[in-house]
Amino acid sequence: MLDLSWKVFSHTGNVDTYLLIKELERDSEAGSEEAQEVSDTEMSIDSSSK
Repeated sequence: MLDLSWKVFSHTGNVDTYLLIKELERDSEAGSEEAQEVSDTEMSIDSSSK
């Protein structure tokens, strides 16, 4: 599957749009990793309190 940012760039030729979408993708991935870390920490706390 083609990356959305590349697909937009290939159709529009707009470099700024490509870079913006790549930045949003990176931010989204970073947010997912942070959410996983919080979830892991919560599970660890729950396990130790039993």
